[in-house]
Amino acid sequence: MITAIERSGIVSASSGNLPAGFPSRAFVPASGLGNGHAQTILGNVRRRNFIVSRLRAQRREFSTESGVRVATLCHWQPDPTNHPTVVIVHGLEGSAEAGYVCGTADKALASGFNVVRCNVRNCGGTEHLTHTLYHSGLTLDLRRIISELISEDGLKDIFVIGFSMGGNQALKMAGEDGHNAPAQLRGVCAVSPPIDLELCSRSIGLPKNRIYEYRFLRSLKAKMQIKKRLFPDIYDLKALQGVRSLWDFDDVMAPYNGFRDASDYYAKASSQQYLPQIRVPALVIHSEDDPFIPFKPFRDPVFDENKSLHLLATRRGGHVAFCGRSQPDEDRAWAENRCIEFCRRVLTETPH
Repeated sequence: MITAIERSGIVSASSGNLPAGFPSRAFVPASGLGNGHAQTILGNVRRRNFIVSRLRAQRREFSTESGVRVATLCHWQPDPTNHPTVVIVHGLEGSAEAGYVCGTADKALASGFNVVRCNVRNCGGTEHLTHTLYHSGLTLDLRRIISELISEDGLKDIFVIGFSMGGNQALKMAGEDGHNAPAQLRGVCAVSPPIDLELCSRSIGLPKNRIYEYRFLRSLKAKMQIKKRLFPDIYDLKALQGVRSLWDFDDVMAPYNGFRDASDYYAKASSQQYLPQIRVPALVIHSEDDPFIPFKPFRDPVFDENKSLHLLATRRGGHVAFCGRSQPDEDRAWAENRCIEFCRRVLTETPH
């Protein structure tokens, strides 16, 4: 089912569904970055200069449910209601300041979009804004943010761009809503999304991926210590002392999010089961050499059968990296550029 397009370096399971002429260019890895680990590590540590870091952002909090506030950083075009908007969602233990979030924000602003950079609840130093936790299948906050942007701000053309965990949330939300998605939601993009959480948890637990698992665990445990200090009557962290893997961590923390255990959480929070119901244009970008998100789920026939889904898969690129060769008219962040290109194409080809 996967068709290799040798001249472009792209492998796409739904090449027939992609807009004509999209993408405008293939992914060509930067010199020396021909494997997934190199791409992933450099994508995380390379220094970048962002325009949004020098711009004044409106810090805005959204009340998404009782006792829960979610903080965002907003950048508005002059007369915002006459411009499209992108809502950007980061990955596990990321924040609105993540490099891929700021890089995408730069490109969106330059293309005339308003930008809302989201901190998933508890992320970006916002642990005090709620007694609850976040998880990879949490879509309520994202849905409420979009609803308020429509009802309170009058925004008419909204896109969601999610990275890793944020991509899973974006796809799951679109699938949950199906035909009932608001007309103002024009599309979603997901870069390196863990659409099968159990498979990803098993993969990141392999010895070759220990460095990634260790970094996530260290950050997650530190966050839970903060939550314990803020809300001492809610969290009992004794069981975390024996946690040595992400699966162990999810097993311990799942009940705080209403799941029985890690297996129950993975089964209910994965977006793969919701992909058939997606009815808004949805771009999924994933690399075959992602170190800890296996490619197998992206061979699902749904990427051929659901014409709203557009899979853009590459042989190289790592996890949320896709660091390509320099181009005269765009930077090295190939996936970020493709997301904005896709949003612009949707606006042009499927007007209201």
